[in-house]
Amino acid sequence: MMSEVGGSILKIDPSKERARVKKYLVELTQDERERLHKLIWAGSAPARMLNRARILLKADVGRHSEGGEPLLDREIAPMLETSTATVQRVRERFCRQGLDAALERSAPDRVYRRSFDGRAEARLIALACSQAPEGHDRWSMRLLADKAVEMGIVQGVSHETVRKTLKKTNCAPTW
Repeated sequence: MMSEVGGSILKIDPSKERARVKKYLVELTQDERERLHKLIWAGSAPARMLNRARILLKADVGRHSEGGEPLLDREIAPMLETSTATVQRVRERFCRQGLDAALERSAPDRVYRRSFDGRAEARLIALACSQAPEGHDRWSMRLLADKAVEMGIVQGVSHETVRKTLKKTNCAPTW
């Protein structure tokens, strides 16, 4: 059974007794196989990309493959010292989005809104470089975070965000 998904064909093979009923089958063309082999032989790509290339070659059921029964995710995973979930995700991305998408890192699911814009960062740096509050020898990250909220620089911020912001700008509180 085949169904079209996002421009590529998703193949579900119910006739394989070894495989689950719904499985993403990787069928590489000769050009794709050659590209993956060259990528692996060169060895200069990131390790994750090389591992994904190996997964696709092991999972290939096409007529250009080395022959034999197609391997299951649980058989491929120990060969490449990875998880079955990784093998499944690479198969799925190949079937849904193509070879390039299967090899590249996926975009993050979440986009984080920055706590400090440029103006707020400048105010935080000025605060960090100022005299510590009375009763304290120096600014702590928690004190800076609390004071930034109190002064209305931001609505809410964690001490860790303050630390990362100051580190990014090479600014440290006066010690």
